[in-house]
Amino acid sequence: MAAVLLEAGSPGQFEELLQKSGKSLLVVHFWAPWAPQCAQMNDVLAELAKEQPQVTFVKLEAEAVPEVSEKYEITSVPTFLFFKNSQKIDRLDGAHAPELTKRVQRHASSSSFPAAPNNNTKEDLNVRLKKLVSAAPCMVFIKGSAQEPRCGFSRQIVDILNKHKVPFSSFDILSDDDVRQGLKTFSNWPTFPQLYISGELIGGLDIVKELEESGELDKMCPKAHNLEERLKALVNKAPVILFMKGNKQMAKCGFSKQILEILNSSGVEYETFDILEDEEVRQGLKTYSNWPTFPQLYVKGDLVGGLDIVKELKESGELSSVLKGEN
Repeated sequence: MAAVLLEAGSPGQFEELLQKSGKSLLVVHFWAPWAPQCAQMNDVLAELAKEQPQVTFVKLEAEAVPEVSEKYEITSVPTFLFFKNSQKIDRLDGAHAPELTKRVQRHASSSSFPAAPNNNTKEDLNVRLKKLVSAAPCMVFIKGSAQEPRCGFSRQIVDILNKHKVPFSSFDILSDDDVRQGLKTFSNWPTFPQLYISGELIGGLDIVKELEESGELDKMCPKAHNLEERLKALVNKAPVILFMKGNKQMAKCGFSKQILEILNSSGVEYETFDILEDEEVRQGLKTYSNWPTFPQLYVKGDLVGGLDIVKELKESGELSSVLKGEN
């Protein structure tokens, strides 16, 4: 059978391919049609498929199948995930054809499972963990989400933080076994939940309870009004500011790319803020603006809206006056 680059257009198709691959290597390319580097990497995958017929190569449009992208924390394209026995064994972010080829060859030739991580993989994971624990001033690693904790200890720590009105971001360790296992070594703390403040481990539920009883928790944790003040300052940082995935030079999602094109054609000066670089802003702005999605466009500190609103304003001829703060 001729080697082909398969495509998964739904969560069901993705799961089916994952199950069918069995012990063989499955390589999934999370891509976007608006990113030229993704098209190049699809060509690379097509060539690799010819060279490695025993490997299953799949492309999955990240924004068209958001359930899968969110599950595996795909925040930019291209991203490549490697699977064996339906479990993720490696990840590669970015358009690095030589490194992709090397990893495909290494994992395809490895008969052991899970594949023994090399130093580079450990190093990559440590870099990722360092970013995660510092993603917000207050980060808690729990089972489930802040809205739906999936164990009693996680529920208790969330309740304590909410009771003290601590703004925090959470990470579901059940969604990523690399993070779940790696964080135990990274933090030298064997259990969950784990609470971090300013990138430093505070401890688990027992420690948080002790800090609450002694009154130290309120002193250590950031206050909600500080976040609100920060967001207010950010939305007023420039007369026109866009909160998006990526920046002016490189959008990291199709919606952000489209709104950039509209703003660039308007001739109005504007600034951008990359929400992927700051989890606190990313989550906090949803509540602050009462607008659940990104991109978000602000003029003189007031929310205009997202891509659909901006498109409507352009079509009606009102965009220019709105951007100039005349409306």
